[in-house]
Amino acid sequence: MAVRYAYAITGILLAGGATATLALQQPVGAQVAQNAPTVMPQANAPGSFADLTERLAPAVVNISTTQTIEINQRRNPFQGSPFDEFFRQFGPRGGDNNGEPITRQARSLGSGFIISADGFIVTNNHVISSRSQNGGVGADPVDTITVTLSDRTEYEARIVGRDPATDLAVLKIEGENLPFVEFGDSNRLRVGDWVLAIGNPFGLGGTVTAGIVSAMQRNIGQGPYDQFIQTDASINQGNSGGPMFDTRGNVVGINSSIFSPTGGNVGIGFAIPASEAAPIVETLMRGERVRRGYLGVSIQPIGDDEAEALGIARNRGEIVARVEPGEAAAEAGIQQGDVIVEVNGEDVTPDQTLSYIVANLPVGQRVPIVLIRDGRRVRVTAVMGERPTERELLERAQQQNGQQDDDSGLRDPGKDEEQDAVSESTMESIGLGFQTLTPQIARQLGVRGSVRGIVINQVDPSSDAAQKGIRRGDIILSINRRSTEQPSDAVGVIDAARRAGRGSVLLLLQRGNTASRFIAIDIAE
Repeated sequence: MAVRYAYAITGILLAGGATATLALQQPVGAQVAQNAPTVMPQANAPGSFADLTERLAPAVVNISTTQTIEINQRRNPFQGSPFDEFFRQFGPRGGDNNGEPITRQARSLGSGFIISADGFIVTNNHVISSRSQNGGVGADPVDTITVTLSDRTEYEARIVGRDPATDLAVLKIEGENLPFVEFGDSNRLRVGDWVLAIGNPFGLGGTVTAGIVSAMQRNIGQGPYDQFIQTDASINQGNSGGPMFDTRGNVVGINSSIFSPTGGNVGIGFAIPASEAAPIVETLMRGERVRRGYLGVSIQPIGDDEAEALGIARNRGEIVARVEPGEAAAEAGIQQGDVIVEVNGEDVTPDQTLSYIVANLPVGQRVPIVLIRDGRRVRVTAVMGERPTERELLERAQQQNGQQDDDSGLRDPGKDEEQDAVSESTMESIGLGFQTLTPQIARQLGVRGSVRGIVINQVDPSSDAAQKGIRRGDIILSINRRSTEQPSDAVGVIDAARRAGRGSVLLLLQRGNTASRFIAIDIAE
């Protein structure tokens, strides 16, 4: 098919000669440059944020808290000696207490915003949570909370509800006809949109900063609900809990944290999206506990190596490392090693993780799930359970984990001809030597007797396996989802992967009684 071109000749014929400019236009239907004038939007930067600020600032509040903490004091080592008085004067503060804990009043500052005329206030949970001696955030609320409005009116606030998982809290002050703001739709935000942050950085009340949305759905490793809005609007200590507004004056985010090597603003701040915060706030305002969906699986993200070993597309899905007995996933038939790629019609991606999707599903809902098992797409249906509290999840993890003993029961290859031949073959392939996991070795490694696999007795320090942290005493439960109870099982799976043209294999490893995990390692040519 011939490509049609259109030419335009422009110019003016002048006396003494002809001048003309030949402008070559793009072929009909061809792609144009991203910055071509015809596709650039009109500039819409506001000339000033003054009117918007004047309207919104009265609804933004300063939150100050106090709590009593105990500080452990250093014991006076010179008590009763000639140096006793010297230590009291020049030693660490509190030396007179002779090592007994003393109490101090700790204070902190943050921000919040009023969402109703009768005084409901939204802030971050960490703003109104206790702090330990070293500054860490505790699980309990502080002793007193004082809310200060822009006109310097002060109120004592009470906690209505908290959700530590999303770092949200709702407070209440007793007032009437208070200025308030409303949540907007953060799903309408686009990267590059203007946003406005109002808060109390470093205790400086009523500070306004402006910037743009730098990124959406940002995962910063804070937990399963990471879907932050990133902005370059200046956010500092004390801005936590304050609102992020769009140019229409709607609350589109709750300023929560910053990335800062120095402790100050470097242009990378994060806000909880309003679309996620609003339903949680409504639940807390009703005095109810936030309930979240739960599958009952431990999962791992899939890197490029794991995707190659599994023969699946990159940046798609998460692999099931463990299935909790009796929970929704087990009842639905989901297995260890399955790759879950879709839940309730939503793709599982690095930006939209399995934990995030599941946590936002109603408890008791029947949910279709698409997974990949042995290269085949499988569809199952799960009935959502209720996610335990973070404390309960931690206790479960601690019960599952155990301590690993020494590896003195592992022998080096060479004591048995068959085992020696197997180890030599696998060392050449993946830089690992194996032996059968006997009950004696299992006891020495601190492993439960029900574990079935092969134990690594040699690691080539130059291998890909060594680079990825695999070490002597680790137990291989399966390779490419094939059980490996004998070293010969491992060799068969590795040889099959090589014949299939795979460049890596996927190991399911266990170390002591810790949770098992998947690691992909290269197969040497």
